[in-house]
Amino acid sequence: MSSLVTPPTDENNPQARAGTAALSIRGLAKRFGEKIAVNGVSLDVPQGSFYGLVGPNGAGKTTTLSMATGLLRPDHGQAMVHGVDVWGQPLEAKKLMGILPDGVRLFDRLTGEQLVTYAGLLRGMDRETVMARTGDLLRALDLTNDAGTLVVDYSAGMTKKIALASALIHAPKLLVLDEPFESVDPVSAANIRDILAGYVRSGGSVIVSSHVMDLVQRMCDHVAVIAAGTVLAAGTVDEVRGDATLEDRLVELVGGRNTSEGLSWLRTS
Repeated sequence: MSSLVTPPTDENNPQARAGTAALSIRGLAKRFGEKIAVNGVSLDVPQGSFYGLVGPNGAGKTTTLSMATGLLRPDHGQAMVHGVDVWGQPLEAKKLMGILPDGVRLFDRLTGEQLVTYAGLLRGMDRETVMARTGDLLRALDLTNDAGTLVVDYSAGMTKKIALASALIHAPKLLVLDEPFESVDPVSAANIRDILAGYVRSGGSVIVSSHVMDLVQRMCDHVAVIAAGTVLAAGTVDEVRGDATLEDRLVELVGGRNTSEGLSWLRTS
């Protein structure tokens, strides 16, 4: 049986120190039964960066982000947000983050406006500020006309957008978004890209997991390629892709591309 990579325990080891990165993870590892989902992932997300996390299905991206943001306890490793230990100081760390998990479950018997308001009040914000920001976010995400609709009646794309609004309400220092553009229409996706670009320009940091390589290549300045729970490459987008497209580079690193041999029967004439 394969074994998990265990991170160094020496506190003086420079690889174990988080520094001042927006997010620094060291040796994160997670096993589910016999399957190793994440095997000693270490990454640094620079402050003010737009960081893409890419890889094939089942690569460990969602599990890594869940452990890094306090949603799933790791078997080994450490995650730091602006120098705050996610698992040692969870309340302090989560104040710094806005999180959009994949397959997010919401309080869907609230209206969209109520959900975002609730998220702001839970963060300890005063009601006047929450009301003003909720209105701004609903307008920016084209949800004003649906503000009074129950979230349970939202489409998949609208649900994604209202979840993003809930993650943004407290103006976090770090946004962690797992497949934020899935099911979102092109116009809304463009609006979201503009919002995130402005957020990064103002000093925020974004980590986005996505299967859309062209989108990551256009939006992100840094990227990490993960497969089989291991980081295969990390750095600026130009460093990782080299002279190829990001998609071609990912396929090269991950391998396993199949041919269409054996499908000679798949013909219409």
